[in-house]
Amino acid sequence: MNVRIALTIALALSFAAAPALFAEEPAAGGKALRAGMIGLDTSHTVAFAKVLNDAKAPPELSGVRVVAAFPGGSPDVPSSIDRVPEYTKTLKEQYGVEIVDSVEALLEKVDVVFLESVDGRPHLEQARPVFKARKPMFIDKPVAGTLADAIEIYDLAKASGTPIFSSSALRFSPGIAAMRAGKLGPVTGCDAYSPCETEEHVPDFFWYGVHGVETLFTIMGTGCQSVSRTSTPGADVAVGVWEGGRIGSFRGLRQGAPHDYGATVFGPKGIGQSGGYGGYEPLLVEIVKFFKTGEPPVTAEETLEIFAFMEAADESKRQDGRPVTLESVTARARAEAASRGK
Repeated sequence: MNVRIALTIALALSFAAAPALFAEEPAAGGKALRAGMIGLDTSHTVAFAKVLNDAKAPPELSGVRVVAAFPGGSPDVPSSIDRVPEYTKTLKEQYGVEIVDSVEALLEKVDVVFLESVDGRPHLEQARPVFKARKPMFIDKPVAGTLADAIEIYDLAKASGTPIFSSSALRFSPGIAAMRAGKLGPVTGCDAYSPCETEEHVPDFFWYGVHGVETLFTIMGTGCQSVSRTSTPGADVAVGVWEGGRIGSFRGLRQGAPHDYGATVFGPKGIGQSGGYGGYEPLLVEIVKFFKTGEPPVTAEETLEIFAFMEAADESKRQDGRPVTLESVTARARAEAASRGK
C-alpha cells in the first residue's frame, strides 16, 4: 500500500487585571478569541503571549488573546518541570494570564487552545478533553511522543470534528517557505539540518530533531517511501527515498557544529541555501489565521508522514542502518492505536 494512502486512512476567564498593554479587542473590531495554553514548560508560551497580547500587534497577529493557562510539566524531565515556575510567573504577572489547575477548567474559559507541553508524551491525554469540547487547537512540536499517539490524535480530531494542526516554526521561516514555493523550481533533492539533542524518555528525533525533519518535508513534500539512518554520538544522518527516486536527508547536529538550522536545496534552477530560523511571528500569523478560519495550513497527512519518517529512522538505527519503509512503521503504529480501543 502506498504510504500516502496508509497515512490518509490514519486520519480522517476571566481576564484578571491585565496591564494597559494588552488588547481588549482585535484591531479590526469585534471580540478577541480567548486562547488557553496547556503546558508552561517551553519558552514558546512567553514568546507567543508577548506577541498576541500586545495591543499594538499588526492586524495579522491581532484578534487572539492568551487569557488562561494550565502549567502541566513532565516530572521525569528536568528541562520540562524545572521551567514551569518561571514561565508560569511570567505569564501571570507580565501578561495577565489566569493560571488554572486542570485542562477541563481551562476549557471553560477559552475559545481556542495552544497545546504547548514540550514533551510530546502527554499530548494525547491532554488533547482528549479538547476534542470533547471541540475547541480548535494548535499542537506545538512534537505533535505526540510516538507515531501511534500521533495517529490517534488525528483520528480523534477527525471523529470529533475538531480543527487541529501541528508545526515547527521552521516550516514558515521565509527562506524555507520560498523553497517550498518553487524558488529553484520543482525540488529534486534536499539536505536539511538542525540541532538534534535527545531525551532518554522519547524517541530520538521526536525531542528536537523534528525541527530539521519538518524543514526537510516542508521543502520536499510528502511521498517518502523508506529511510536509512547512520548514528554516532555526535551526529545522525537519516536518508529518505521519495517517489520518483528523489533523495532527501536530515543531518542531526550534536557535537562540533553550531546550533543552527537550514537546508541545501537542489532544483532545475540551481542549488541554493534555504536560510534558517525566521522567528516565531510567521508561525503565529498562520496560527491566528487558523483559529479564525478553522482551516489548517498543514495537512494531517504531511504531519503524520513526518512522524513516520522519524519512527522509520529509529527502526533503521535498531537494524544497524538498514532501510525501513514508512508503510511498515505506519501499519504497526496504526494497529497499536486501534488496539487501545478494544
